[in-house]
Amino acid sequence: MSAIVSSDDPIAVIGGGETHTVDVAWARGYADLLVAADGGADRALDLGWMPDAVIGDFDSVSATARSEIGPDRLFPISEQDSTDFDKCLRSIEAPLILGLGFTGRRIDHTVAAFSTLCLRPDKRCILLSSEEVIFVAPRHLVLELSEGMAFSLYPMALVAGRSQGLVWPVDGITMQPDGRVGTSNRVDQGGRVELWYDAPKMLVMLPRDAADAAVAGLMAAERWG
Repeated sequence: MSAIVSSDDPIAVIGGGETHTVDVAWARGYADLLVAADGGADRALDLGWMPDAVIGDFDSVSATARSEIGPDRLFPISEQDSTDFDKCLRSIEAPLILGLGFTGRRIDHTVAAFSTLCLRPDKRCILLSSEEVIFVAPRHLVLELSEGMAFSLYPMALVAGRSQGLVWPVDGITMQPDGRVGTSNRVDQGGRVELWYDAPKMLVMLPRDAADAAVAGLMAAERWG
């Protein structure tokens, strides 16, 4: 499938969940283009950002938003076997995608978004929540963080890796959702963290203060796929 939206720079994607003006301001610092996932179009307009494309099954976007945005920017995908977030990710080509409004409002939507991150690891993406940034760990990742910062790892399937720069290293520990997980770790002295993983199944969860560090680390890392 050819891309609907592409850029050599990061692209922002907005859903219908919790999003604030500060989130949009942060995303616009990196992304000129905005894709709305279905009803995220209404949220984007409310926050003063005109979507460059609206992608989804169109069961949530209002008629008012459709009219304001115009037919040339509407890209309906009618199948019901995937989420609107997934429809957006597979339709975008960019070095990084910044996801807004896919967490916080409904737990089922949040968990589905986490699953999509692992389903599409070749589409490098950061999800921004009210408290955290979440993304899939690449094969090798270097992050420059603050000493003592909270650092959580949550496996979405059986996965193993190793680390440097964490208070509790993960070397030799196999993790899985119904077994060992890696939440509530901390950044060790010096603030530099390195991770190596054998599969794109580990979510990294960092405080919002680490959003820029996450962008820098992921832009420099090798992509899955």
